[in-house]
Amino acid sequence: MKIGVLSDTHGLLRPEALSALEGCGAILHGGDINRQEILDALAEIAPVYVVRGNNDKEWAESLPLFLDFTLAGLRVYMAHKKKDLPADLTGYDLVVYGHSHKYEESRQGGTLFLNPGSCGPRRFNQAITLAVLEVEGRAISVRRVDIPHPGRNVALPKPVDLRAQIETVMRETQKGRGPGEIAARHGWDPALVEQIARLYVTHPGVTAEGIMGKME
Repeated sequence: MKIGVLSDTHGLLRPEALSALEGCGAILHGGDINRQEILDALAEIAPVYVVRGNNDKEWAESLPLFLDFTLAGLRVYMAHKKKDLPADLTGYDLVVYGHSHKYEESRQGGTLFLNPGSCGPRRFNQAITLAVLEVEGRAISVRRVDIPHPGRNVALPKPVDLRAQIETVMRETQKGRGPGEIAARHGWDPALVEQIARLYVTHPGVTAEGIMGKME
């Protein structure tokens, strides 16, 4: 059985991520989804197991903070933050978490610990990743999927234009629009919009000037 594992989409479900998940029999999402539409799109591919992240607000109140279940003969535990995992996970085959946006994969005894990273808006120079598992019996093989990004050599607009873009992205993010939709609506560079949206979502109360100061 193939199992797709992703996290921290933050309102953006990339076509490359959907393509990587095709053929999976189940999908695990480690939280910080940001929009119900993300889960709806994933559910069209396979059943979705999901936990609520710290950025999943009122719309996600019905989602669990933790999951403990059996899938394809594997005992699985999920939480959004690594620090919230139980101290004793003896007997589990797979433990999934997210939050840091950094891919991590380790094995402790017979347990695979996996943070698939983030395949949503890119945070600074971090990789855009998810994972696909192949399960045979209780043996799990992991394939890390890296989604290419345009790099750091994207030409930025003049500061006054950049501030106007930031303010627009902030307004439209408040309305529930994802970075991909915002970029398409205005004909802007998707990587730049993703970075602005990510900074806005992860720094509550930040101003446009504050985002400009944090951008690389």
